[in-house]
Amino acid sequence: MTRDRAGATFLNVKVLLTNDDGILSPGLKALEDAFSRSHEVWVVAPDGERSGYSNSITISEPIRFTKVGDRSFAISGTPADCVILATLGAISVMPDLVVSGINIGPNLGSDIIYSGTCAGARQSVYKGIPGIAVSLNSFHAPFHFKPVAEFLLEHLEELLSLWNPDHFINVNAPNLLEYRGVEITTPSMRRYEDRLLPFEPPRGGTYYFVDGRPEATVLEPGTDWHAVESGALSVSPIMLNPVNHEVERHYRQSAFLQKS
Repeated sequence: MTRDRAGATFLNVKVLLTNDDGILSPGLKALEDAFSRSHEVWVVAPDGERSGYSNSITISEPIRFTKVGDRSFAISGTPADCVILATLGAISVMPDLVVSGINIGPNLGSDIIYSGTCAGARQSVYKGIPGIAVSLNSFHAPFHFKPVAEFLLEHLEELLSLWNPDHFINVNAPNLLEYRGVEITTPSMRRYEDRLLPFEPPRGGTYYFVDGRPEATVLEPGTDWHAVESGALSVSPIMLNPVNHEVERHYRQSAFLQKS
């Protein structure tokens, strides 16, 4: 937080942007364009797509770190690697905030487990820095990135005041120019109808592609998926430590504990 000459306070933060769609993603550029108007923006993103990498990190080989702009860098690693490198000194500042996205395609419900976009925000919180993951509910152009980027910029101070080190913030936007509203949501249950697509190469052997789409389900009000499908912007606090004491108490009645 800084002050102008009249004494009024305004937010000015060092923002690290990352993603799992890669350094050339238009969603990343939309965030950079928006945040650069009033904040110091740094970009550390994978040099290609890393969708579905979850919170994986690179520990068995070196990570290439390439400057592609004044404050922009592409790396050969994962979204989590991007945050680790940036916060351990690969860039010359310590970020005040990490924003990961804007992902092409939603990260709703159980998608959060697999998402490299969410991993960037999660890894930020592991480092004690506020993290926001942001995704757009569309895989097909035209992509309306600007409304959600402007929402984050306009409400950044409030989002940071709500954040605490127990969670990251997961934002999902419908691909619309105007939203029906904003809903605070919980993750939905999102299962997929998976299938294998085999490919037989000329020299023998078999390759498989995994394909799938979400199963048809009744969307529960109050969940992220329901909000986005109804045209609202979804904001979900995602806890880092998924404790469930009701299940834990059930397990404490198990026979093997009673016999010990």
